[in-house]
Amino acid sequence: MSTATLTPATEADKLIFLVEDDLAVARLIGNVLRDYHFRCEVFHSGSELQRRLRQQVPDLVIVDLGLPDMDGMALVREVRALRRCGVVILTGRGHVGDRVMGLESGADDYIMKPFEPRELVARVRSILRRCDGGQEAPASAGGRVASFAGWRYEVDSYTLIAPDGSEKALSAGEGQMLQRFLERPNRVLPREQLLGQDDMSPYDRSIDVRISRLRRKLEDDSYSPRMIKTVYGAGYLFLSAVSWE
Repeated sequence: MSTATLTPATEADKLIFLVEDDLAVARLIGNVLRDYHFRCEVFHSGSELQRRLRQQVPDLVIVDLGLPDMDGMALVREVRALRRCGVVILTGRGHVGDRVMGLESGADDYIMKPFEPRELVARVRSILRRCDGGQEAPASAGGRVASFAGWRYEVDSYTLIAPDGSEKALSAGEGQMLQRFLERPNRVLPREQLLGQDDMSPYDRSIDVRISRLRRKLEDDSYSPRMIKTVYGAGYLFLSAVSWE
C-alpha cells in the first residue's frame, strides 16, 4: 500500500479520528490523510477514542473493527449517535454478513484491508461532501425543514420527527438519501443518484441496506411500502407530497 503515486489535494482542515491497533497501518493511514491536508488524530483502542470524543466531535471517524478492548461494531453505534459525524469501517473482515452488519450499525462506508490509499481518500472525501451537503437547504425548497405524511425532517441536524413527536437521528448517508428523495418526490431516482456515486458497481448492495434502514425509521413496510417504492431495474420512488419551511 504505497503512497508514492498520490498527489496531495487541499482540504478544508477537516478533522478525522482514526482508531486502529495495528501501528504500521495506523501510521500509513495517518500519513496519507495528512498528505491530503486532513487533520488526523490516531488512537489505538476504543477507550482512547471514547475519551477524546468527550472533548471534541470530529468531521469523520475511521474505525477498525478488530479492537483490543471492545467490540468495534458497538463503537460504531456510539460514534453514529453523534449524528453529523461521518463513520467509515476499516477492517480485514470480508464476510458479507460483517459488511451488512457494519452498514446496519450506521457506518457510511466499509473498506476492506488491504486497501489502496487513493481509494480511502476518495471515500473519505465522498462522505465529507455528504455531511457538508446537509448544511445547505435545497435550492428548490427554500427551507431547512421538510414535512411529509405527518413526518418532519430537519436537514441541518439529520433529525427525523415522527407524527407522535418522537425524534430519530439519521446517519449522514441516510440523511442525504432522504433529502434527495424529499427534493424529488414522485420521481424514480436511480441507485447511483441516491448514493451520490457515478461509478457504483452493479453488485454493490449498500444502497439496499440503507433503504432498508430508512424504511424502518420511517415505519414503512417493505412488503407494502407507503413511502419508498422499489422500481425494479430503475431505482426507487418516494410516494408522498412534500412541503418545505
